Amino acid sequence: MTVLLNVLAVALVGLGLAGLVVPALPGAPLVFAGLLLAARADQFTHVGFWSLLVIALLGVLTLAADAVAGSVGAKGFGASPRALAGAALGGTFGIVFGPWGVLLGPFVGAALGELWSLRGLKQAGKAGVGATLGLVLGIALKMALGFSMVGLFLTDRFLWN
Repeated sequence: MTVLLNVLAVALVGLGLAGLVVPALPGAPLVFAGLLLAARADQFTHVGFWSLLVIALLGVLTLAADAVAGSVGAKGFGASPRALAGAALGGTFGIVFGPWGVLLGPFVGAALGELWSLRGLKQAGKAGVGATLGLVLGIALKMALGFSMVGLFLTDRFLWN
């Protein structure tokens, strides 16, 4: 039974790490579920409550990074409130179009928001670039936090006990 739980835990963590890049998958919750299952398979002998709490907090930070990445990038480039909303909507609707939609959605949304605010084509392009850079940096941050979750678990499991 322990082997089956560990195999399932590894599968969940792998799917979760992919989900940190692919928006259709709930990355951080899957990583946490896999690590929790692995700890459970070991009867919480090596990885206990405090480690799992820190891992959960890292997961919450990952979700927060996901929620604000595109908008923060657009705001850094002087985007209007409509462009910020457009970046968020573009990122959400971009999921339907796969990886290209995820990458271009915030750009298009922010640019359309700027145009709707009548701020001009140049500012629309700047807001779009900012939203896209924010998205890319957000993905990098989510990956760093996700691998930190796994690293903390592995360190606790194999080095501290």
